[in-house]
Amino acid sequence: MKQVLFLCVGNSARSQMAEGFARTLGKGLIEAYSAGSNPAVRVEPLAIEVMKEKNIDISSHQPKGFESLKGKEFDYIVSMGCEKVCPFMPGKKYLEWDIPDPKGKGLKHFRTVRNTIEQQVKELLNAIIA
Repeated sequence: MKQVLFLCVGNSARSQMAEGFARTLGKGLIEAYSAGSNPAVRVEPLAIEVMKEKNIDISSHQPKGFESLKGKEFDYIVSMGCEKVCPFMPGKKYLEWDIPDPKGKGLKHFRTVRNTIEQQVKELLNAIIA
């Protein structure tokens, strides 16, 4: 089973949504994780809300830092905008997704970002199983 890590700064929105989609859409194919370079206190409520619209519950997720992943190696590491502050994480393949942080920008923006992440995760899963 492939190991996939999604990274962003706060691990409160983008990477949490990506982990939620990957766990749901890639169930049985991958193990999905997420982390942040500067973890927030909680997952953004709007991220939880827009994921519920897709029948994915991330309300029990907690932001976590990279230290929780020490010693783990990943097949894919996907950065969502922390390239300047992410430490090196061991991985076989690195991807950079240019996805803007929706924090503080309202429900409509969260939905747009969620839809972009969903599409990107689907493309990643297709590449993994190809």
